Amino acid sequence: MKKTAPIILLASILLLPAFISPLFAQQGDFIKEYLERLETSRAYLILVADSMPEDKYNFKATPESWSYAENLMHIGWAMDWHSQSLIGGREARDWNTDTELKVANKSKKEMIAKIDETFEKTIAFIADFEPTRLEERLDYFGANRTKRQILLLLADHITHHRAQMLVSMRLNGLKPPRYVLYQ
Repeated sequence: MKKTAPIILLASILLLPAFISPLFAQQGDFIKEYLERLETSRAYLILVADSMPEDKYNFKATPESWSYAENLMHIGWAMDWHSQSLIGGREARDWNTDTELKVANKSKKEMIAKIDETFEKTIAFIADFEPTRLEERLDYFGANRTKRQILLLLADHITHHRAQMLVSMRLNGLKPPRYVLYQ
């Protein structure tokens, strides 16, 4: 019995990577797949933003709704906050004073450039993110979520606000760009 204990221990040590490696590979695959999705989302959002005439950027579907431009810039704000601040630990921008990711008299061209830049920064941050940290947990508005869940919430958030932009286009008699899969 005593001779089998070292053999069992050695076998366990040798077999452990066979169980752990797939977990690390899945986390790496998640990052790779998420980045693919984010790149597609970026291209589609820029196409949507470019398709709305600049004179319609202040359009609101209802008085209490955000304008087309506000929805666009809010997507950038959310990407910055979720990645750089919440997951990355950088101090959050002050919503009341920071104008970099707000409409703040920006032209359509300037807003699109700022969104593209924010996607670039978010993509670079996620590409460099250590996959094993995806399981770390954070407080997300009172809910205990993994960083993986927060990235998924960010993707949903982008879709939510882009959809409001698409409705605004329809309400202005415009045909939105054809839907692009996997974003």
